[in-house]
Amino acid sequence: MSESVKSSVLRLNELLPLKARQDRHAPAFRALHRAVIVSLVARGRPPSRAEIAAQVGDMQVDAALARLGNDDLVVLSADRRDILGAYPVTSEITPHALEVNGHSIYAMCAVDALAVSPLFDCPVRIRSHCRVTGDAVTIRQHGERIVDASPAAVQVGVRWQAPAGHCAAHSLCTEMIFLKDVDAAAQWHGGDWQNHSLYTLEQAVAFGVDYFRPLL
Repeated sequence: MSESVKSSVLRLNELLPLKARQDRHAPAFRALHRAVIVSLVARGRPPSRAEIAAQVGDMQVDAALARLGNDDLVVLSADRRDILGAYPVTSEITPHALEVNGHSIYAMCAVDALAVSPLFDCPVRIRSHCRVTGDAVTIRQHGERIVDASPAAVQVGVRWQAPAGHCAAHSLCTEMIFLKDVDAAAQWHGGDWQNHSLYTLEQAVAFGVDYFRPLL
């Protein structure tokens, strides 16, 4: 792992310490958190309340959702009764659509999108767009290998900021994006390297894998 990727993982863990938060929970709630991620990728949907009850017990469903939601380990519906997503994937519509295991789901951000295939060792097709130009971005991936990418020079950009409120998916993640080429990237970062980072697709894959793998 390159030094830039190592420092990025550390920086993201300072802003969004998912692994540290996961470790604070009881084993049953940690297992539920992992099951949410797996269910979204394998089945294209989060577990239902009945499925959650089968895992943690009928009397613990609301407590499990509240505790995982309060730690931003899962994204909940507006009434906080159902799980919508768990980093890196979600059923909420985002700019980053994934085709995986015959299902259509979404990633929270560009880094998250590139982490799914290597984390689960399955082919993934990513459909997104360049934040600057709006041009379509399409990436096919199998494991850590980028099978093809259009445009060929696409990069990943991160504008570093603390999550707003209780949900990084709706704040920090919206600034982790695809950029079609070096010109779009230059326009996006404007020379502000303190608050912006750029990655090749391969670097972004390594970043996402090293950040998310400990959760699973």
